[in-house]
Amino acid sequence: MSLMPWFGGGRGGMDPFSSDLWDPFGSPWPLDRSRREGGSRDDATAMARTNVDWHENDKEHIFSAEIPGVRKEDVKVEVEDGNVLKISGEKTREEEHKGDAWNRVERSFGSFMRRFRLPENAKADSIRCTMLDGVLRVVVPKDEEAQKQRNVRSIDIA
Repeated sequence: MSLMPWFGGGRGGMDPFSSDLWDPFGSPWPLDRSRREGGSRDDATAMARTNVDWHENDKEHIFSAEIPGVRKEDVKVEVEDGNVLKISGEKTREEEHKGDAWNRVERSFGSFMRRFRLPENAKADSIRCTMLDGVLRVVVPKDEEAQKQRNVRSIDIA
């Protein structure tokens, strides 16, 4: 398996773990048209561009979400329907002071949300979260019993 960055949006194929918004008029990051033209991104784009890495080892699944500038009080981690991990929150816009002249606004703000369907061996009731230096880390332990009970058999191709 190669380690390639996932730019989301379903442009390069279907990702069953992603709930990114598909923008038929958008262009793939980092060649975002609005940034090239000096504009800012809207809330939907900011939501779809919350970068999350997901890797696993023998004992757990580990999600790392980049959410710089967001306080941990403004982030929610939830489990929906028993097996869908939802990471959401809001990054607020910096307070504008009367008389300030803004020359350029590139930082995104607004709501963000990502959902991931957890595999059968995930122990959703034992999830742990930490946040350090703008990175949310969500650790989902694996259920060893569910992993052992997995019954896989080969099927001959005729």
